[in-house]
Amino acid sequence: MRVFQSRIVLSGLFILIAFGLLVARFTWLQVVQREYYHTLAEQNRISVVPVVPNRGIITDRNGEILAANFSAYTLEITPSKVSNVERAIDDLSEVIEVSPRDRRRFKKLQEESKNFESLPIRTRLTEEEVARFAVSRFRFPGFEIKARLFRSYPQGEVASHAIGYIGRINDADVKRIDSQGNTTNYKGTDHIGKLGIEGAYERELHGLTGSEQVEIDAGGRAIRSLSRNEPHSGNNLVVTLDLQLQKVAEAAFQDYRGALVAIDPTNGDVLALVSKPGFDPNLFVDGIDPVNWDALNNSPDKPLNNRALRGQYPPGSTIKPFLGLAALETKKRTPEFSISDPGFFALPGVTHRYRDHKPDGHGSVNLHKAIVVSCDTYFYGLANDMGVDAIHRFLTPFGFGARTGIDIEGELGGLQPSSDWKWQRYKQKWYAGDTVSVGIGQGYWLVTPLQLAAATATLANGGTVVHPRLLKAVQDSKTLETRELAAPTGETIPLKPEYLQLIRNAMVDVTKPGGTAARAGANAPYTIAAKTGTAQVIGMKQGEKYDEKRVKEAHRDHAVFIAYAPADNPKIAIALLVENGGHGGSTAAPIAREVFDFHLLKKKPAVKQKLGDDETASD
Repeated sequence: MRVFQSRIVLSGLFILIAFGLLVARFTWLQVVQREYYHTLAEQNRISVVPVVPNRGIITDRNGEILAANFSAYTLEITPSKVSNVERAIDDLSEVIEVSPRDRRRFKKLQEESKNFESLPIRTRLTEEEVARFAVSRFRFPGFEIKARLFRSYPQGEVASHAIGYIGRINDADVKRIDSQGNTTNYKGTDHIGKLGIEGAYERELHGLTGSEQVEIDAGGRAIRSLSRNEPHSGNNLVVTLDLQLQKVAEAAFQDYRGALVAIDPTNGDVLALVSKPGFDPNLFVDGIDPVNWDALNNSPDKPLNNRALRGQYPPGSTIKPFLGLAALETKKRTPEFSISDPGFFALPGVTHRYRDHKPDGHGSVNLHKAIVVSCDTYFYGLANDMGVDAIHRFLTPFGFGARTGIDIEGELGGLQPSSDWKWQRYKQKWYAGDTVSVGIGQGYWLVTPLQLAAATATLANGGTVVHPRLLKAVQDSKTLETRELAAPTGETIPLKPEYLQLIRNAMVDVTKPGGTAARAGANAPYTIAAKTGTAQVIGMKQGEKYDEKRVKEAHRDHAVFIAYAPADNPKIAIALLVENGGHGGSTAAPIAREVFDFHLLKKKPAVKQKLGDDETASD
């Protein structure tokens, strides 16, 4: 009996202790830890997702669309959730068409991305395709249809180097975003501006990311929205380009390689920026596939190279008006000073002859005539008398040998030689022969088409240094107010008006009968001030004659041209270079004429015709 009673007591104690533990645990969970578990439960029920802002659009100065957005469905795969991605895509192709290009692009994205990232396999799905996939969705775990905004470049290759493109965010972009403290603002964003305006003004275009609290079910699917912090769309940008002028310039270039930059000399607005060949920025929007990437990256014509900003070429004879001005300002030449040109120049005591492009010479030549007929002999002697360092000092304010500071990245600075530069670069002294070559824009000289255009614009406006720009105005996406940006103020180079007028008159006569661009300037109802140039690609031995037909195409001379118009009230200044195009007067000048005719007269180009070499000169 006592044993039974003991068991009863023990059982009661056990039940009491167990019940006490349950009460204690219940109290711990429901009272002490209530807030903690309540938060966890809310987090399981509520998810905060980023709301990506609309990217700002880009228009030209007349409001024509250069970059826009459109909404479309995209089918994405998270590889970490799919056991066999290749087989899954094969199965998917039975429901929705997946092209070889889609597969190549997806594979490239997969190689560049982390396994848990959601990657597009098909973009721009139709409503019918969305419905077809929805019916078969149970067969494709790890696949998801999302509605996304896509970037669109409706002009295709036109102005591609100026506008740039957007691409998927890579590791380097992530590091840069982190270093800028912008990580939160890029939550949910897949793409970022890479080049041109898209890259340079990413901060303006991207906008501010919003957020949304959504209630989710046990499967992680959103049930309803609880609250929303609206995103702030990126601002719209108005660029200085004139799209129609840009199209005319690109069409005038035909299939040549090269670059053209047209600038408003009154404020530095870049009206057209051509780099040929170009590329279609739309290829990059969804992620470029390897075939197209290889075609662009390995092409011998280098379509991804922005020749306007990064192409470095000898200026050739287009440097002569600047040298003539330098000689007048430094009193090394007077307007009346003349030489008798025998067709070559020789340094005292040296047998080597520096050839003129006209073998029998131009006869009596003063500065005016030297510019009009592009007399090499005159400028050989001029450069030798001035010396390279005096030339360097005078031309530096025009921007030679330095970046112009245009508001997109990637610009190179060219090279304006000096004796100090040669010593620092090669540990060699400067020779008189080096200076002679400088006189015709050869030797160590290197300029970019952008530099040459900016210097020409500075010459056109009378000496106010032009700083090129591409961004003209910013439209706030919230208030829709447009903020015009002030043009950069350039310093003034002190130049005597009479010397400027002498150079201008000579450049005007370049486009008249007897000048090296006479045919390109024929019948123009406005005045054009210009200078032709021919930049040698390969050196010639003493006495050797250049024969274009016997030289490989890649070794032929570059055709160079600078000009502004109307000469007495310049509204546009231009510099262009046609790679391996031969003479500036016959190849490059006609392109500029079409650009001038459209900008000043709204005259559309006629049927393309290539002008032959001038009868009067060959530069």
